[in-house]
Amino acid sequence: MSTLTASPETPETASAAPSRPAYRVTGRRVLASEWAKLWSLRSTWITLGLGLVFLVAFGIIAASHYKSNLDSGRHLDRDFATSTAVSLSLFGTNFAQLALGVLGVLVTAGEYSTGMIRSTLAAVPRRLPVLWSKAAVYGLVALLVATVGAFVAFLVGSRIVSGTPAAMGLGHAGVVRSLLGAGLYLGLVGVIGTALGALLRSVAGGISVLVAALMLVPGLVSLLPTSWQGDIDPYLPSHAGESIFALTHDSTALSPSGGLLVFLAWTALALAGAAYRLLRSDV
Repeated sequence: MSTLTASPETPETASAAPSRPAYRVTGRRVLASEWAKLWSLRSTWITLGLGLVFLVAFGIIAASHYKSNLDSGRHLDRDFATSTAVSLSLFGTNFAQLALGVLGVLVTAGEYSTGMIRSTLAAVPRRLPVLWSKAAVYGLVALLVATVGAFVAFLVGSRIVSGTPAAMGLGHAGVVRSLLGAGLYLGLVGVIGTALGALLRSVAGGISVLVAALMLVPGLVSLLPTSWQGDIDPYLPSHAGESIFALTHDSTALSPSGGLLVFLAWTALALAGAAYRLLRSDV
């Protein structure tokens, strides 16, 4: 009867055996990965720059237009007659939201168009941390850029309208809250863009839905009977967002906290839809 004996492993054999590197997916690593991917794209720098330029430039143009009309004695338009330094400085918010929202769509939908999403989800099999990280990273970047732009636009615009009925300073009640609210609103628009990109997986589709939700739907609602408009208008994403940074509110608008809650609900709805499709559909 023969006996099999295993020969002892030599040091050369042990060293030749490949050692598998320790790898563990953590939230910090996923965030770092999404941060690196965001800044590696040329479109990130261009679109963020456009958003900042829109916010600052249109605010300065609006303040200059108001000042020149007063100095020349011309009649002010109805929209400008009751303007303040805050409303003039934030005139570019509607333009900046498009730039920041579009970049949010590109952050997620762009990976589907290039096929990079397969590598991303192979590295993070649980999937949802990818969505949360993309939304958190880009939302924070959009928030910071928009907040800086809002304060720069106000500081320049308030100097332009100094000595006019619209003049205000940072010390006036509600001014800082409005400027911070504008930055928060634009940051959340970026998060919604990110969610739409992940939900629709199409750059064109995500941008179309974003533009429709923020700009086209309010126009369509204005065609409804007046009794219906009062019940729908304040809860639309764009109008709820405007309530966050508006300095004054009429009886038909939501309060800043109410507008924030409604806009957060829209943001959560978009993220929930994106998370559901990410979990249920193949890439």
